[in-house]
Amino acid sequence: MGDKIWLPFPVVLLAALLLPWAAGFTPSLDSDFTFTLPAGQKECFYQPMPLKASLEIEYQVLDGAGLDIDFHLASPEGKTLVFEQRKSDGVHTIETEVGDYMFCFDNTFSTISEKVIFFELILDNMGEQEQEQEDWKKYITGTDMLDMKLEDILDPTKKIFSHVQLTLHLGIYQQHQVQTKKWSHPDSA
Repeated sequence: MGDKIWLPFPVVLLAALLLPWAAGFTPSLDSDFTFTLPAGQKECFYQPMPLKASLEIEYQVLDGAGLDIDFHLASPEGKTLVFEQRKSDGVHTIETEVGDYMFCFDNTFSTISEKVIFFELILDNMGEQEQEQEDWKKYITGTDMLDMKLEDILDPTKKIFSHVQLTLHLGIYQQHQVQTKKWSHPDSA
């Protein structure tokens, strides 16, 4: 059976209250992703950008033979802005023009090894979108709460669960020892 993780009721309540409310706002201007790219495959992403904004892409190969990947960044007109071969990481910042920028991670040179790739997009000077993001922040108190990730909540919960499990197993073991002692020496119990 798979392990099930139960979240405490306040966490579930907080998520139920905040998620529908936050869904109506523009996405974060800083985003990060981790994905697995199979051997022999190429994966491309597209990012719409306004005029004179800043697009920064940072990537790193986290796992896979050689820890390397080919990276390609193209302008909305299809002009190659960055092309790197067999790199384990990179950081690239460009001033944008209006349109969709394409960036690709290419693992076609590998016939066996899949790669785990992390990348982060940092978008600056986005004009109205940036102002809209700042506008909604004034309605939230304790913005640090929004930065808390589910992993931050799950780690202590897992530790508590492991401790409870260990205590339970120790109790069962001690109970077993008492029963064994009673059976081995019926007069001593």
